Amino acid sequence: MLKGLIGKKIGMTQIFDEDGVAIPVTLIEAGPCYVTQVRTPEKDGYQAVQLGFGETKPKRLTGGQLGHLKRGSLSLPPLRYLREIRAKNIDVAEGDKVTVEVFSVGERVDVVGTSKGKGFAGAVKRHGFRGGPKTHGQSDRLRAPGSRGAGTTPGRVYKGSRGAGHMGNDRVTAQNLKVVLVDAERNLLGVRGAIPGARGGLVVIKEARKA
Repeated sequence: MLKGLIGKKIGMTQIFDEDGVAIPVTLIEAGPCYVTQVRTPEKDGYQAVQLGFGETKPKRLTGGQLGHLKRGSLSLPPLRYLREIRAKNIDVAEGDKVTVEVFSVGERVDVVGTSKGKGFAGAVKRHGFRGGPKTHGQSDRLRAPGSRGAGTTPGRVYKGSRGAGHMGNDRVTAQNLKVVLVDAERNLLGVRGAIPGARGGLVVIKEARKA
C-alpha cells in the first residue's frame, strides 16, 4: 500500500500514555490527498506516485495546472500542492483518494519540510564555531570565525567552506519518527518529536527508510 501523504504542520502538544508519561507530539493535518499521476519505468524511467493536496479556487491555478488535473477521464478538484513520492509497489490508480488511514499507530515515518528561515547569521550561530578566546587582550573576536584555510597555498578559501550566510529555509528530513496518533475523522496525524518548519508549513510524510 502507498505509504505517503502531503500535509500541513499544525503545531506541538503532548499526550499521555497508559503509564502517565508525557509524550511530545507534533500534529499534522495530513490529506486527504488525490493521486494526480502515476509514474512508470516504461514511460518515465522511474516509479513514483504524484499526490495533490489542498483544494483551492480554480482562478489560483494556471491553465496548464488545471488541465493536468482534468486530463482524460480525470476530474480532480483544483489542488494547490503537487508532490511526488517514490514507491516500490504501486497499488493506487490516478484519481484515487489517500487518507491518514494508510498509516497506523506504532509505525515509523520520515517527515520532509522546509526549516524556518533565520536570515543572515554568523559562523558561531550557523555552524557552532567556538569563537576566539576571551583573554590575551582580544575583546572583539569572541564570535568571529577565525582562520578557514592556509596561507600562501592555496592562498584562498575553498568553495563550500563553512562561514557566515543565510541560515535556515532549507529542505530538512526528520527521520524515523513514531506515529502515536491517527484521527481519520479530522485528518490528523500525530508523530513523536519535532518536525521541520513553522506552523502552517507544508510537509511530506513518507514511510521511514531506516526503520
